[in-house]
Amino acid sequence: MRDAAGAPGNEPVDALGRTIKDVQPVHPAETPEPIGENSGVSLKNVQDHEGVRTFISLADRYLGEIGYTEHGFRHAGLVSNISYNILKRLDFPDRIAELGAIAGYLHDLGNFVSRSMHSQTGAAITYDLLRDLGMTYGEIGVILAAIGNHEEEFGHPVNPAGAAVIVADKSDVHRSRVRAKDVTTFDIHDRVNHAVEHSFLRVDAEAHTLTLELAIDTELAGVMEYFEIFLSRMVMCRRAAEFLECDFKIDINGSQLL
Repeated sequence: MRDAAGAPGNEPVDALGRTIKDVQPVHPAETPEPIGENSGVSLKNVQDHEGVRTFISLADRYLGEIGYTEHGFRHAGLVSNISYNILKRLDFPDRIAELGAIAGYLHDLGNFVSRSMHSQTGAAITYDLLRDLGMTYGEIGVILAAIGNHEEEFGHPVNPAGAAVIVADKSDVHRSRVRAKDVTTFDIHDRVNHAVEHSFLRVDAEAHTLTLELAIDTELAGVMEYFEIFLSRMVMCRRAAEFLECDFKIDINGSQLL
């Protein structure tokens, strides 16, 4: 005997009145971003904006005061470049790639207010900056979603630009980010970053893989220490890569570990 929920005419329905069996799942990548017409706002326009320059500079300074690694123009530029390269090599439209580059450049701007919830704060502040430049609502929506979802505590890849920013941001592990000069004062984040002599994100469109290649001086920090602090970030990278229909891999000192 069928229960009431399974009886004809009594199937559960969604907010649009459709029965569950009528709703077909759609992969996010199959749904184009409703960004509308290209607003013409470029990465260079964003980089030259006085507010952007000021807030990124302040964010890096304030994070330095509380002991965090570099989050300034070097990090912003690198994440921007990597995000753009991921999307271009995976054959996304040029404008989507540029929006990814813009989101990558702005993703940590909110740190000048507070490290806590900086992705949400940064997204809110970025709205006014981009409107000031004349960007359309559709394009702003893509960028704000990417910025607001780049942290592993609560973020999710919700569009191609955001997925690229996640992978690019978490791939920036390198000794050049360490501020402290005295190795005796290093915490685990300093030790691991200082141990990384080379990092590179390899995008193989044909194999559908994103591979983070690291060269680590294991006398300065062990491989297990890397995973101790970065495991949650690598899990997020894997989800972001899957959104882009790729596999995420890690190669450390020539050995594939993931």
